[in-house]
Amino acid sequence: MTTYNQLAGFRVNYLSADPTLNSGNEGQVWYNSTTGKLRSLVQIKSWAAGGSLSTARNTLGGTGTQTEGLAFGGYTGTNSNATEEYNGSSWSGGGNLSTARYGMGSAGIQTAGLGFGGETTVVVTNTEEYDGSTWTAGGNMATARGYLSGCGIQTAGLAFGGVVGTTNQTATEEYDGSAWTAGGNLGTARNSLAGCGLQTAGLAFGGSAGSITAATEEYDGSAWTAGGSLNTARRRLAGAGIQISALAFGGDTGTYSAATEQYNGSTWSNTVNMATARQSLAGDGTLQAGLAFGGYTGTNSAATEEFTSSINVTTAAAWASGGNMGTARRLLGGAGTQTAGLGFGGYAGSNKNNTEEYDGSAWTAGGNLATARYDLAGAGTQTAGLAFGGATYPPIVYKNNTEEYDGSAWTGGGNMGTARKALAGAGTQTAGLAFGGTIGSNSAATEEYDGTSWTGGGNLGTARYVLAGAGLQTAGLAFGGYTTTAVANTEEYDGSTWTAGGSLNTARNGLSGTGLQTAGLAFGGVSTTLTTATEEYNGTSWTVSTAMTTARRYMGGCGTQTAGLGFGGANATVELANTEEYTGSFQTPTASNLTTS
Repeated sequence: MTTYNQLAGFRVNYLSADPTLNSGNEGQVWYNSTTGKLRSLVQIKSWAAGGSLSTARNTLGGTGTQTEGLAFGGYTGTNSNATEEYNGSSWSGGGNLSTARYGMGSAGIQTAGLGFGGETTVVVTNTEEYDGSTWTAGGNMATARGYLSGCGIQTAGLAFGGVVGTTNQTATEEYDGSAWTAGGNLGTARNSLAGCGLQTAGLAFGGSAGSITAATEEYDGSAWTAGGSLNTARRRLAGAGIQISALAFGGDTGTYSAATEQYNGSTWSNTVNMATARQSLAGDGTLQAGLAFGGYTGTNSAATEEFTSSINVTTAAAWASGGNMGTARRLLGGAGTQTAGLGFGGYAGSNKNNTEEYDGSAWTAGGNLATARYDLAGAGTQTAGLAFGGATYPPIVYKNNTEEYDGSAWTGGGNMGTARKALAGAGTQTAGLAFGGTIGSNSAATEEYDGTSWTGGGNLGTARYVLAGAGLQTAGLAFGGYTTTAVANTEEYDGSTWTAGGSLNTARNGLSGTGLQTAGLAFGGVSTTLTTATEEYNGTSWTVSTAMTTARRYMGGCGTQTAGLGFGGANATVELANTEEYTGSFQTPTASNLTTS
């Protein structure tokens, strides 16, 4: 049998502590003798959809970070002066540019932005400075030009390349917060290039130099020198990062490109492609957290995508026993985390109003629900919990009650529009999501909670009950459940609409779930029989993980994909008090044992 030593060329290390790790250690495997875990290092890289721009446009300016982005100017069919600010999930309007234009250079951050050059009906030298709300005039550039690039900060900006008429430019200029001065010329005259970095450590790549180019150049504060060429020559692309850790994405190769590459200071390597191939887009952020927005796909685009590159340690997934609940019960609600969990309501011979709080080892009593009920849903945290829907018995009365928990007591919130039981929930106390369930017939209804009242959202594609949920109000996940049989369906919510995701490997109902839309966890339930099956979701597909110890259905759940909690529930005959703690496969290394490169 082939051994790891034969496959990888080295033996599995036997260590008493995790080693110092960096991205060059990808694939390294070691056994931690202190924790008794076999571990390895992997890198996770992906693009995910963000909130769309309000104004679809191309050849716009962009700067900032993934959670504090800035978009300005561009072309919509006419020149635009619109400014938008990104908060990590959505764009909102900012102060307009004084001069509407496109093809400009950009630098800075959201609260200290810089836009320069570009085209109106002619190329311009205008510079404008943004303070987080208003643009004001800065010092003019020496060379008027369009389709240039830039980098740096508002008080130390760098402008390079561009075109005047049909003449490509090599000119570089440096900004000190008030005036531009000449810097060293680019080696390759070009326009429609991308850039990132600082005034004293800039990076220029791609563009059009009579033909589309892959050339990369590095700036040291006075002169440009050649760097490693892009793998995909292109123009009208965007970039993010710094000189020794950069990201290039999108562009025009003769057709719209989704290609993404990362730079390590000497060479470019291909990584995961964008979802939307496009040119003339803008970008900002870092290699680990990039942002792409706007552009052109045959029509102007408002699409935003977020790039994430993270280094993770993987260990063997496992369930372990936790402290038993004080009250054995099924069909209860859950919220919170593995070390700060919340269980409430349920059924065990009668409707329950009990609330219990988990500290990572033991459950203690909390304040009782005002309305004893079962088959309810939950969301939020241990100190800001949300309980909604459910039923009382006998006879069965569907409930629309909402209650909010503050860490000690429940108080009434706004009633749901549709009274129902066996529904699922996600989100937070002030941004909750309720979906599915039964009102005597299967429900597809979705409702959104704002901390005061519920409003209708987009219906599930598959009406069902005793399903599970995870995620946020604007990025929800629904999976499993019952129609006329147990189902494996997964659906993803974007804040208005549900779309189909990858199906569970085990169709089941009465299961529990937790986590995020791109990192979900499903466990337990009943298929044709009770199951211990556990699955992890990556935003596209489910993979089978380590099974629970106790097969059961109708339990409470909370936590994350890497630190989940399952509690209560029932086997074929009785209610249970058992608690199990899940340790997932992927664990982000701590700063003490990780260096990135």
